[in-house]
Amino acid sequence: MTSLHTISEPSQLLLSKWRDNLLLSNREQSLLKGELVALDRQLERLIRRQLRISAFGRVGVGKSSLLNALLGENFFATDVAHGCTRRIESVRWAQSITTLDSVYLVDTPGIDEIGEAGRGRLAARVALQSDLILLVLDSDISSVEIDALKVLVQSGKPIIMVLNRCDQWTQKEQTSLIESIRSRLPKPAQSIAIKAVSAAPRKAHIQASGKVRAHRCSPAIDELHEYLSNLLTKEGELLLSLNALRQADHLQNELRQLRLKGSKAKAQGLIGRFAALKATGVAANPLLILDLAGGIACDTALIVQLCNLYGIQIGGPAARKLLKRLSEYSALLGGAQLGIQITLGTLRHLLLITAPFTGGLTLAPAAPVAIAQAALAVHTTRLTGRLAAKELLSGSNKQMALPKIMLQHIAANNPAARQWLWSWPLNKVKTHNQLSALLP
Repeated sequence: MTSLHTISEPSQLLLSKWRDNLLLSNREQSLLKGELVALDRQLERLIRRQLRISAFGRVGVGKSSLLNALLGENFFATDVAHGCTRRIESVRWAQSITTLDSVYLVDTPGIDEIGEAGRGRLAARVALQSDLILLVLDSDISSVEIDALKVLVQSGKPIIMVLNRCDQWTQKEQTSLIESIRSRLPKPAQSIAIKAVSAAPRKAHIQASGKVRAHRCSPAIDELHEYLSNLLTKEGELLLSLNALRQADHLQNELRQLRLKGSKAKAQGLIGRFAALKATGVAANPLLILDLAGGIACDTALIVQLCNLYGIQIGGPAARKLLKRLSEYSALLGGAQLGIQITLGTLRHLLLITAPFTGGLTLAPAAPVAIAQAALAVHTTRLTGRLAAKELLSGSNKQMALPKIMLQHIAANNPAARQWLWSWPLNKVKTHNQLSALLP
């Protein structure tokens, strides 16, 4: 089994080297500025062994109270009015974790704040950059919380669900509530741990005047506290490493998408130029055999240019496999084109031969035939280019960069890592619609 220390140290060294060797244009640096800043911060936290835990959830579920209970002091503002947390705040947790230098607790605004959509997005963004998420509930899970949970699951974030205010229910009611919550979780989230707490319990007290007042009691968070302490001691460095690799993998995917979108425009230009070249040659050339030879040469040159554009090396095995598949497409397409071109070419040739005997009258229909041949050449070139681009794009997307390779290696060799990588798209394949959007 791969130990945690043999994961964190290579992750730090390899990611730092990968980041230093990441060559970006000025445009790419500008468009990916947010992702670059997030990655650099995460790499810095990995080097310093600084882990971040974010409390995430609806307004008024007790996120701030929970963090205060963990801290043992009232650092985060709490109030009976909902929406007391107005901005992202973090504080160092005094809990000693032997494998980490420091742990920071992060408080976020409510995700369902009415009229505060921007604040909700900010809370989600900060939470997704954290190493561990505490999704706080105070009752059965709502549709808003399920939607937020799906976002977190898709991002591959480690999540612990915390059911707060459990002093309101009997043990039987609490067990039933947890079962209800688990039954409503999305399938990928069925195994998430659910911990019951009372971050700020209150007990009713009858005063001498007969009035009833609620007094705050000591927090009941021992189970969660012990669970977090054990988890961070055993797997804190692992969580930091995985989050850094996820951040790098996310940046790599965004960069690939950006470059492929740029390749789309360039591929369209390439296909257009080759289509015009083939059409000109077909229209001007009177010999059918030269038309066909020139068309094959033109399509081959187009495929070679598209290979270079999508970063596929012509001599590589992947490229040879793709070129073989493209040859099969071309054979089918070429068969249809050949039949049509032979028919049009023969007709055009006959019209030209008979021109001296008809006083040039047959030259008139020869021109539309030539135009039809040119139009067919344009259409088949564009179709060939699109088929080539589709295969090359698919092959390009299957190429993996260092972050994803490391994630796969860790998942294959470390059971603890597999627990946290259960939702991370290690082998994510683009859907037909996603690929089509990038085709020329």
